[in-house]
Formats: sequence, C-alpha cells, structure tokens
Amino acid sequence: MIDRTFNFILEGKRFKTLVSGRTDAMVSAESAAFELFLFEPIEDLNAFLELFNHNLPQDIRALNIREVDEKFNIIKHSKIKEYLYLFTYGEKCHPFCAPIMTTILDDLDIDLMKKGAKRFEGSHYFKSYCFRPTDHGIYNREILTSELIENNIYSASYFPKKTYLLRVRGKGFMRNQIRLMMGTLIDLGKGKISMDTIETSLLPNSEIKMNYIAPASGLILNSIEFE
Repeated sequence: MIDRTFNFILEGKRFKTLVSGRTDAMVSAESAAFELFLFEPIEDLNAFLELFNHNLPQDIRALNIREVDEKFNIIKHSKIKEYLYLFTYGEKCHPFCAPIMTTILDDLDIDLMKKGAKRFEGSHYFKSYCFRPTDHGIYNREILTSELIENNIYSASYFPKKTYLLRVRGKGFMRNQIRLMMGTLIDLGKGKISMDTIETSLLPNSEIKMNYIAPASGLILNSIEFE
C-alpha cells in the first residue's frame, strides 16, 4: 500500500523504499519506519508528508519525515525495537478485542509469569526461541528489557477489567522470537513447564525446543529507536 501511494503522489517518478524490518501477518505496529530513495529532491518535506497521509489507507498514518545522508541504511543502522504483547485470560472477550489482544481461556499464574519474563533479560542463547533454527544462526542475543506488567496503555469500553502486557526491548530479534517467548510464558502460567525449563533453554548450545508460538494478533511493534 505504501509503494502504491508513493507511485500515485510521485506521478510515476522513480523511487525505492526499504523497510527497517518485517512483521508477521496480523501483527500490529504502533510505530514503524522505512527509507525512501528518490531520484529528484523534495522541496517541501511537510507538504509532501501531508500529501502522503491524505492518500494513505485509513489504517496507516505517517507521523514524521526527515532527510538522512547517503551513509544511512535503515536495515544495517543500529536500532532498538520495543515490542508489546497484549493479552488477558480466564474468559472469552468481546470480539472487537481480537485484532490486538490474545485471550487465554485457561487460568494463568501471572506472578510466576512475571518472574519468568525477567529470566529473558540479559545476554542469553536464544536458539530455543527461533522458528526453524539452523546450525548457522547467531543465537547469542541480548534482551535489554523483558517484563510482564498490567496493561495501562491500551483501553476500550469492551476490554475486560484486567489485561496484561509483555514488554520486550532489544537490538535484534529472530523469526517468531517474541511470540515463542510469550508462548513459553503462557505454558509456564498454565503449569505445563517449570522455571527450570526456561533457565535451561537459555544456556549455551541448549537443544530445548519451544513449540508454542503465541498468536500474532496480540503482538505490537511499539517503537523503533535509531542510535
């Protein structure tokens, strides 16, 4: 949709876009970023941003635009991403919750899940949290923040009384990593696995395979910070 909009407002002039990263289908983005390459300069960035927004579909809004030099590469440039995973448990929610919130019908031990979330913080071996890992991947990764808290960001009249967020910050994530982490915490909250399983899964060269990938609809790319 973004390329189609650019093709329209640039009236067929040459351009190229490069996104900072991909998300799975049904994952929401509070914030995302992409790089636009043009072969002719833009005279008024604010006017261009306004025109761009006017022609975007209603589920996308551009917040700002700025010029970067030729050395900047949005994929290779150092950045920190923050993801949120919004969920609740215990009873089926209003259907309007479905696009951004996962509902777990079973009871969950939230206090234990909070402790489990903190285990992910720091530098660990995350092969157990990569979808279809190979023997050549880089699995030593650092999680800057991992915490499970009550949701005080998103609200709606049809939300249940209590909802929760897994908040994760880091420089790089592997395929389905956040959803596998969340799935592991759900299994922990259900009593299907123990805290020892999580701790062992993060040890160097661990071969433990985490199988539960939490639904995509609860995952939100919250922010991207470029360093």
